[in-house]
Amino acid sequence: MATKKPRWVIEKEQAKKAAGAETVWLFGLHAVRDALHNPAREKLRLIVTKNAADRLGEAIAAGGIAPEMADPRKFPAPLDPQSVHQGAALEVRPLDWGKLEEVCAAPPGAGAPRVVLLDRVTDPHNVGAILRSAEVFGACAVIAPHRHSAPETGALAKTASGALERQPYLRVPNLARAMEALKDMGYAVLGLAGEAKETIEAAMEGRRDQPVALVLGAEGPGLREKTRETCDQLVKIGFSGDFGSLNVSNAAAVALYASRAH
Repeated sequence: MATKKPRWVIEKEQAKKAAGAETVWLFGLHAVRDALHNPAREKLRLIVTKNAADRLGEAIAAGGIAPEMADPRKFPAPLDPQSVHQGAALEVRPLDWGKLEEVCAAPPGAGAPRVVLLDRVTDPHNVGAILRSAEVFGACAVIAPHRHSAPETGALAKTASGALERQPYLRVPNLARAMEALKDMGYAVLGLAGEAKETIEAAMEGRRDQPVALVLGAEGPGLREKTRETCDQLVKIGFSGDFGSLNVSNAAAVALYASRAH
């Protein structure tokens, strides 16, 4: 006689199945073009107007998916009415970048790696902009918790302007544990906090040739207590005047620039 599975086992299996069935609608010419060119992206359904199909011809051929032609006045993709889709929408499955330990390992000959961790940054526009900056400055990954963070969405992809297809975005069960794993890999974990005594430039002295992880919190509440405690050090961005704080996506770009390796 088969034993009955505990409820937590059943719920875990159901959550895994639901995650596997999850799909995302990307929209806009740039986001759709980059996703079509990404061989790692599982593509399910492509809806385009004639004008968009003409502009995406090469990408559609590369994507290997037959487009559904649509009337621009009755665009059938299930998007928010405010979405600026430019006549193109692509249904996909979220990307699987693999394990943190593999993604954040220092590539041979590539210099000291940089990683960005986000503590409850939920605005997809901020996360999309951070992914762009992370790609520009060569970060290994942007890492956020499964809960209370921005998932892959069309709005995030559009703001990321293609970076979502190329820049690893890892969502982990527990941010503090991810920070500890990075420490075990030799990373110095620096948390950005406005009240910190030392600037990020000063904290980087002697560390530029070492792996560094930068932790940023949501605007307003900032870093949670557990996140602060797990950091090796709290640092701040040096301001020239007392005029408030930077938007989190701008702070991430400045911090990545300030922490760049030699």
